[in-house]
Amino acid sequence: MKFSYYPGCTLKTKGKELDIYGRKSLEALGVNFEELKEWQCCGAVYPVSKDEVATKLSAVRTLAQAKEEDGKLLTLCSACHHVIKRVNEDMKKDENLRLKANNYLALETTYYGETDVIHFLELLRDYVGFDKIKEKVVNPLKGVKIGAYYGCLLLRPSDALSFDNPENPTIIEDFIKAIGATPVTYAFRNECCGAYVSATNKEIAERKCANIINSANEQGAEMLVTACPLCMYNLTENGKKAMKVVYFTELLAEALGVKE
Repeated sequence: MKFSYYPGCTLKTKGKELDIYGRKSLEALGVNFEELKEWQCCGAVYPVSKDEVATKLSAVRTLAQAKEEDGKLLTLCSACHHVIKRVNEDMKKDENLRLKANNYLALETTYYGETDVIHFLELLRDYVGFDKIKEKVVNPLKGVKIGAYYGCLLLRPSDALSFDNPENPTIIEDFIKAIGATPVTYAFRNECCGAYVSATNKEIAERKCANIINSANEQGAEMLVTACPLCMYNLTENGKKAMKVVYFTELLAEALGVKE
């Protein structure tokens, strides 16, 4: 099975580690993937206005391209996954958006939302399997206590994203177990870090980050792991570097023995 891979803008700049070690890990796991040709920004933020079409067109173009390639689009950035997956659901259910988007883009084949949008973590769980990952681990992270930080973009709205239980997710904890480490469950793991308000109200972002880090620290976490460049920046900068934060692909690559 081959996956079309969508990295997104941030993974080519500030979030390079998420992308680099994600690719290395896929190769080590024997996953067949290829970066989409001529991909562009996903739009960065999902527009909540129902009649907004223009800012969804980039995501539709990406989805249509993946359909032509193989029909399975692999995403890694939480924000990109959130936007693209929700736009895909809109294309399945919203006839008005579907008509306008297809007319505007003048696609050779009408797009109806046929592409499967799969997050990297879902690929590890549903296609590779955590048991297979355990078998591939050459450098188990034994004794390391890691707090999974989901944030809000991966989990909500749950009816559109269908990623995991939004109130009690387990996918990252299961991943942590698969690489030999110890997951730490804490109260604020699926609360927003305040990334989208950090530019306009730094105080709120700092308070939210402090709640997350303090909650994880109280339960014995030595570090946090995330899939979101926005969360990484916010927890590091507005969290005042009070706790180490890493991308989950960095830990995966380390466990698989392909990280420098």
